[in-house]
Amino acid sequence: MTSEPAVPEEPGAGLETAALAKVVARQRAELDRLRDLAATSAVLERAKGAVMALTGCTPDAAGEELLQRANAANRTLLEECWITLGGLVPPPDRPAQEPPAAGAADDSWPLFPVTTRDTSDASGGFAALGRLGKALVHVNTQQDLARCLLEHLAPEVEADAVMIYARLPAGGLELVGHSGIDDTLAAQWHQVPPVSGVPALDALQARQPCWLEDIEADKQRYVLIGDPPERWLSRAWLPVPAVDTAEVCIGVLRSRSGPFGPRSRELLLAVARLCAGRLRAFALRQEPTAESGADAVQAVFDALPGAAMLLAPLRAPSGEVEDYRIDAATPDAVDVVGRTGRELVGRRILECFPSMAGEALWQGCHRALATGEPYEGEPFALQEVVAGAAELATYSLRAARLGGSLVVTWIRHESSDRQEQRLADLQRLGSLGWANWNLVTHEVSWSSQVYALLGRDPDSGAVHLRALPGLAVAEDMPALSRAVRELVRDGQPFDLPFRVRTDGGVRHLRIVAEPMADVRGTPVEVHGFVQDLTDLRSAELALLQSERAILTQHGVLRAERTLAARLQHALLPLPTRPVRLAGLRVEVAYLPAQSGLHVGGDWFSAIELPDGDALFVVGDVAGHGIDAVATMAQLRFTAKGMVITGSSLTRALARLNALLLHSHDSQGTATMILARYDRAERRLVWAQAGHPPPLLLRGGKARYLDRPRGMLLGASTAPVFEEAECRLDPGDRMILYTDGLVERPAEGIDRGLERFAEAAVSHHTDQPGSLGPLLASVLEGERRDDVCVVDIRLPAHGE
Repeated sequence: MTSEPAVPEEPGAGLETAALAKVVARQRAELDRLRDLAATSAVLERAKGAVMALTGCTPDAAGEELLQRANAANRTLLEECWITLGGLVPPPDRPAQEPPAAGAADDSWPLFPVTTRDTSDASGGFAALGRLGKALVHVNTQQDLARCLLEHLAPEVEADAVMIYARLPAGGLELVGHSGIDDTLAAQWHQVPPVSGVPALDALQARQPCWLEDIEADKQRYVLIGDPPERWLSRAWLPVPAVDTAEVCIGVLRSRSGPFGPRSRELLLAVARLCAGRLRAFALRQEPTAESGADAVQAVFDALPGAAMLLAPLRAPSGEVEDYRIDAATPDAVDVVGRTGRELVGRRILECFPSMAGEALWQGCHRALATGEPYEGEPFALQEVVAGAAELATYSLRAARLGGSLVVTWIRHESSDRQEQRLADLQRLGSLGWANWNLVTHEVSWSSQVYALLGRDPDSGAVHLRALPGLAVAEDMPALSRAVRELVRDGQPFDLPFRVRTDGGVRHLRIVAEPMADVRGTPVEVHGFVQDLTDLRSAELALLQSERAILTQHGVLRAERTLAARLQHALLPLPTRPVRLAGLRVEVAYLPAQSGLHVGGDWFSAIELPDGDALFVVGDVAGHGIDAVATMAQLRFTAKGMVITGSSLTRALARLNALLLHSHDSQGTATMILARYDRAERRLVWAQAGHPPPLLLRGGKARYLDRPRGMLLGASTAPVFEEAECRLDPGDRMILYTDGLVERPAEGIDRGLERFAEAAVSHHTDQPGSLGPLLASVLEGERRDDVCVVDIRLPAHGE
């Protein structure tokens, strides 16, 4: 990090800077005071003017009257001015009253009586009225008012949101200001229809506050704002008082539950009175005036044919157009509920056509107003009722700026217009275009879609029928030329594919043409169409290439399977009948999988060792194909060689693991059982590497041997292998197998082991050849994996 060297100051420079800063601060404070004073003076002068208009007194007398009223009611002069502007000044000879009880009506006063209180009592919350009165001087919009109210009411009554609704002429409500709620919720509740169960409407109609302090009970009686409504557990809806009515309602929403206390209620009622004057200064809803200019405009629209409207934009505080007011409408203009002509004047466009919001028509109107360029929307269907029957009509909307307003017209398309529009849509959606050639006058007409398909500039014009082949690629010219000659000479229609070169590449097209003949049968006119088949042709070529690749791969797989099967049969010969090894009768079965083209890597070994003992091996190499067969052969012969040369079973498994880790497929794995039978002691010693346990049948019962430790080959560089032993009794039967015998899709291996044990018991017999029926009962359905089984029997005495 580096820093600039400090520059030594001149003596006294710091004192001069500090003095200068104090002067600037005093000037700013004075400027702020003068601004507040000017704004406050404007409010005072307006209030004095209201008193002068009502009483006919002088300006000085009006100011003195305001001051006396403020002192008598314990209010500040600014508060009294706002209340006066709201039209709520009580008669001078009427004493102040206590507020009425919640829900009680008081017809002797327009809304709420003014309550005597001490504005210096900050603990009661009424010191906030003085601050609010000053803040109202700088409020210019309803949205500003909502933010100002929430800022001042949050610390006093724990308010979390404020909403301001204005009553519409039709009886509904319009949200004119909000704070503490998101824009999505504000948009959802922007307009409220005149229905029952709306607290703000009830408060305005009764001209009494509506206190909602029990969320569960309130949900049963009212439609509550919020998603979910439990977001605000208590609410107050306060109608703003006017001379003879109430048109604005202020909502105060809290996340805390419980009632509003007496001091909170008194404060909120006073706030509603205080806001009356400020709200009267706003244009909450601009109604159409009765001036001669507006009448003249409407008179012009009364004489215009068709459906047309003059729309004035209504802007949000941000300046964005949020709606339009209908200032004039023709008699043929009608909204979704059937209002026509002058009935629409003064209403908002989204009130009359709610579905326009967010559509392309809405954005087009905004662009026309902003840029001055007329907008014409795409045709759209609208259902009308004509003579009692529903009829689907086609309209398009046009908008043009006129001064600061918009003139919007609805054009109804007649049947011919609709047919032409349908034809254009058909050509566009079907990627085709029509063409016509007159062989007598040599006139040629093409639809615009034909120019696009042929990649031809419309300014270059259409080509004659005989010149059409010249647009095709060289390879397709002869066939197209021959078809054109036969059509012109013999009147033979044709349906022919051809290709053209465009800026986007080669395009595959189809042309269909038929002649129209005169009375002598001579072709005089040709009608036809051109269709784009590029996507279809590309799909066909891709499908053909895919089929060829599949056939090639299928052949490769079949050849590989044949080779692997031959190799497997050469490396793993199967005995045709049971064999005798070390006093044991051994029967072997190998069943390849019935699905797929690859052969597996299952194998077995059953040999008699030089010392008279017997070696049994069953293994399964992961994977299929030639690689699996090669690995199988390597493990099979290596295992036999190591055991024959004196290696223990566990030592042989360890060396086979190392061999697999260092083979050409270092990721390959295999499972295996090695078992050595000692004839003299009738003892079977065995070890395993991740393989299912042998099944022992003795005395009509079956059980699986407990597996010694051992993980599958090729999985670890330091595996641990252990041996286990089992002494065989005369008549015992031991079955070694691979996992294809007991595994099935979507089934646990425990169920497969249980099924195999049950089948072995039920099919137990001492006769040779019993292995086949046993496997048939276990392997029902299609086999997905190879199966290898070694059946070892110790004959009973006398066999």
